[in-house]
Amino acid sequence: MTVRRIGLVVHEGRSAAVAAADVVRAWAAGHDVPCADIDVWRDGRRHAHAEVEAAGDPDLIVTLGGDGTFLRGARLAAEHDALVLGVDLGRVGFLTEVPAAAVRTALDAVAEDRMHIESRMLLTLRASRRLDVPPDVGELMRYGRRPMLPPPRVRTDCTAGGDWGVALNVTALNDVVVEKLARDRQVSAAVYIAGRLLASYSADALLVATPTGSTAYSFAAGGPVVSPRADALVFTPVAPHMTFDRSVVTAPDEPVALRVLQHSGQAAVSIDGQLRGVLDPGDWIGVYAAPRRLRAVRLGPMDFYGRLRDRMNLTDAPAAVADGTQAPLWPVSTPPPHDLAHLALPPMPTAPPQSRTDQSP
Repeated sequence: MTVRRIGLVVHEGRSAAVAAADVVRAWAAGHDVPCADIDVWRDGRRHAHAEVEAAGDPDLIVTLGGDGTFLRGARLAAEHDALVLGVDLGRVGFLTEVPAAAVRTALDAVAEDRMHIESRMLLTLRASRRLDVPPDVGELMRYGRRPMLPPPRVRTDCTAGGDWGVALNVTALNDVVVEKLARDRQVSAAVYIAGRLLASYSADALLVATPTGSTAYSFAAGGPVVSPRADALVFTPVAPHMTFDRSVVTAPDEPVALRVLQHSGQAAVSIDGQLRGVLDPGDWIGVYAAPRRLRAVRLGPMDFYGRLRDRMNLTDAPAAVADGTQAPLWPVSTPPPHDLAHLALPPMPTAPPQSRTDQSP
């Protein structure tokens, strides 16, 4: 790939991220590639389109931080179909790809087209009206945080009105959350899937996640782990005051709508963890798969389930290992048999260290 311009999204509170950003700038200077910082928070925050335009429309966005920083970069990359490369300087690291020490090697791999491009599903919204944040609520939610993103704009390229409301110009890589504003007042909302009423919930929050976001807020609320290679919407209620508290996984063409009921308190709408609006009783939002997708740079196949075991510190059940024998690894290296050849199996990760392959069957 010919890299024409790089955009940098840096977690400036981490010295390692600032140092890694200098490495990226030095690489760009050595290859005559313009490089600009974007989403820097110094003068407030803008819509993704304005930020990307100010940076000169980069075709590669490099994020230096944790998963939160990657989400900021993904928001910008999705706006102009740019590639995004995540450098891992965080604590969990489900989204980021490259360790800080390998930044230069990673940029060389991108420039020489020695990479994989992983396509991930995004969410977008329609709403009964344009979203906004009342000033008093904005001050409350801003406490202890950096400047908020502005409410999403209405898309002008989509038909509006009628039963479908207005289309909002926003994308989510992780999740869209409708949550209560007052501690003593739950949000009450009717939940519709594919146009049919599922149930009316009273809960602390209701969220719709992508497979990528299934290991974020949805996971913490008891939702399922979904492969990031899947296409689906994951609806999860948070602390619902009802017997049915399970997640529901829908097809990507089955939108999930949330309508705030008459006796509910106000509800905040957060997109990838950022407050973007407030709903009153009678308002609704519809969440569905976006027509665009995120294109993330991978230097090799992603071992999602190995990362899940590592990042979540999964341990084996005592009864399962009572005989003292550790579960063997299963490093599949031979081609799949003919009855599996029709499946889109992902490439296998690189072989584990020798000390662990000794346990292989």
